[in-house]
Amino acid sequence: MKPVETPLDQPGEGRLTHAGQDHPAIPRAKVGVLLANLGTPDGTDYRSMRRYLGEFLSDRRVVDYSPWLWQPLLQLVILTRRPFSSGKAYRSIWNEENDESPLLTITREQSRKVAEGLQASYGDQVVVDFCMRYGNPSTDSALRRLQAQGCERILFFPLYPQYASPTTATANDHAFRTLMKLKWQPAIRTVPAYFDQPVYIDALAQSVEDTLAGLERRPDVLVASYHGVPERYLREGDPYHCQCQKTTRLLKERLGWSDSDIVTTFQSQFGPEKWVGPPTVDHVAELARQGKKRLAVISPAFAADCVETLEEINQQIKESFLEAGGEEFTYIPCLNDRDDHVQALLSVARNELSGWL
Repeated sequence: MKPVETPLDQPGEGRLTHAGQDHPAIPRAKVGVLLANLGTPDGTDYRSMRRYLGEFLSDRRVVDYSPWLWQPLLQLVILTRRPFSSGKAYRSIWNEENDESPLLTITREQSRKVAEGLQASYGDQVVVDFCMRYGNPSTDSALRRLQAQGCERILFFPLYPQYASPTTATANDHAFRTLMKLKWQPAIRTVPAYFDQPVYIDALAQSVEDTLAGLERRPDVLVASYHGVPERYLREGDPYHCQCQKTTRLLKERLGWSDSDIVTTFQSQFGPEKWVGPPTVDHVAELARQGKKRLAVISPAFAADCVETLEEINQQIKESFLEAGGEEFTYIPCLNDRDDHVQALLSVARNELSGWL
């Protein structure tokens, strides 16, 4: 076979110029954009939940204890019990029509709308897809799918406004693990945190204003609830806690509210370590005991509604508030596939695609 003498720059799909007749057909070079979210089980049954939780809780970015200590506890204790409780939580929010989690439904729709926006600007030079760090569609399969479509450059876009090691970093890690297995690696860029981007803050603020416009009375307090991390992460250099605090401050300033109108809390804590706080589930109860009878909760760290928002916030945390004497609880949905959120994602993507398109 004769050597290839020119780059793949001809239109359409076929053999490279000057390539031998037995050279495999290669699609025209394109740019891929891969949206990445946390993950989802394939079903709510025990086996599906155990498989998903096993992958998630075995990630050293998520639980960084020594495997010699952690894996026996995980395999023999946690994964024999937790699939039942987690399966029940997922069943309470499951998209029965599509037989999938809301996170999967929403991420697919986000991907479709982002694809429409980018293709309106760049035509068929861009291919957009989505993946999950845990579960399906996997990061590996999505990256290979983009490469098969001719994507020689890929923008990897973790859907986490605030950077954290257990979210953004592990998503990036997994993408690069796939590259380690490829003969022909695409060039790849990773999208940085966008927690302070005006388009993102504007979308958050608009979602608050839209929800409150439908209420008879404004809540006494808006709680900005973020997923928690161990306090140790902050000391070790993870910027997540600081970025969450800044998101809340920028949201407050954009809304034109006072410091007492909005508070920052953290949810989903587990294990013996001290976590950043205050814990959302406890703080909403304390607010109720202080006489704050009307409460609204927003989740700025989540790009799409999931079990942590639809079940944990809108069921468990709501119950904690009402049992402590609260009267009106309003959950403000994640930005999901709102048009202003899609425009924010497009703005971030276009900026990171500079020089490629």
